[in-house]
Order: sequence, then structure tokens, then C-alpha cells
Amino acid sequence: MNGDGRKPLLDLKDVHTFYGTIHALKGISLSVREGEIVTLIGANGAGKSTTLRSINGLNHPRSGTITFRGEDITQRPAHEIVKMGISQAPEGRRIFPRMSVLENLEMGAYQREKGTPEYKEDLERVYTLFPRLKERVSQKGGTLSGGEQQMLAIGRALMARPSLLLLDEPSMGLAPIFVERIFEIVVEINRQGTPVLLVEQNALMALEVANRGYVLETGTIALADDAKALRQNEQVRKAYLGEA
Repeated sequence: MNGDGRKPLLDLKDVHTFYGTIHALKGISLSVREGEIVTLIGANGAGKSTTLRSINGLNHPRSGTITFRGEDITQRPAHEIVKMGISQAPEGRRIFPRMSVLENLEMGAYQREKGTPEYKEDLERVYTLFPRLKERVSQKGGTLSGGEQQMLAIGRALMARPSLLLLDEPSMGLAPIFVERIFEIVVEINRQGTPVLLVEQNALMALEVANRGYVLETGTIALADDAKALRQNEQVRKAYLGEA
């Protein structure tokens, strides 16, 4: 249980994940509750992306537990985890460059039946969030700008109709105007009812939109607090917000 008595939607307890002999996560414990945006911040190599890969089934932890809606998913395969309601927009976007915008979005819904009212509703939701995608529906993904590709990656993840959205570095490599828009969209997705676990190098922006945050350092959680408190924390301000 959390301090307010609610069970977490997602709960990691003492998670240890390895890449071969490299001990990447050293006892991570964190949670995401319904309605929240939770952010993970930290330097490159701190273990942020590994945390997401441990959750989504791409790198199974060697020990510890991950539960989603009270069900143990620690060793579940990735496709089952998507079906259970966890979807991710990966770092670097990784859209299908030779497929059209629509085909990319359809790939996000590959486990769902096309043509149903829910499917059409989700497609319309994506087009409402990202009007540029609707304008470019037949355009190949590889010809879109970086910002448009990021929109497509998030839209593709939403087509799985997730109960929890994982975002890995959504602002990476984008022009400032796109960065601002992406964060506005993250807030809007959350406002519409989807909890978000956000991994982000832009700590200032991430802490502005998040409810709570965790600071990762070399595979361990160094700090955990509500986002406002982390923004005001002297250690965080010096290390991640560029303030002396």
C-alpha cells in the first residue's frame, strides 16, 4: 500500500537486472498509481532504460518482483505484458521507416481486432492528439521530421489501448518547439486517464509535469519524492537542473 492507502498499479520490489555479468539494477523499488505521471531521472547509464526493459519483458530481472494490477509479471514475455495493458514508446522512436503513418499505428494494435468501434475510437484519439499524423496518414514514417516521428511512436503505443504508458526519452534530439509540444501531449494523455512512467533526460521539464519522481544513480534509487520537492532539492538542482 502507498501512504494514501491505494494499491499501486505497477509495483517494483528489490529488482536486480543484469546484462551478462553487468549488474545494471541493484535493488530498484518503485511504484506508479492510477492517474499519476511518475518520472525517472538520472545520468546516462544510471539504469533508467533498463528499468523500463525490466518492466516490459525485454530484460527479465534475475531477482525481485514486478507486479501489475496485483499480478506478478516479472518473468512474463513482452507480448503478454502488452496484452495486459503496458505499452511503450521506445528511446530513439524506432518507427517503421518504410511503412506509412497508418501502417505504423496499425502495428501498435497488432493484438487487437481492426475495424471495431474501440479500434476506430483509438485511432481517432491519436489523430486528435496528433493532427500532423492525420495530415500525413499515407506518408512513409521515415520521411517525417524527428518531432513527427516521436508523435508517431507515442501514437503507436497508444493504439494498444494501454492502462500504463511507458515513455523512454521522448524529448531526445528534438527542437525546443517540439519538446514543449511533446510534454503538453504527455499531460493531455494523462488527463484523459492513462498513467505514465516517464524516463527523461530533460529533468526540469519532467519534474514540471510529473506528480512524483525517482532519481537513479548507478542502478540504485538515490532519491524518491513528489516532483515539487525534487525540483527544490539542492542535490537535484545542482546535478540535473543545471543550477549552481
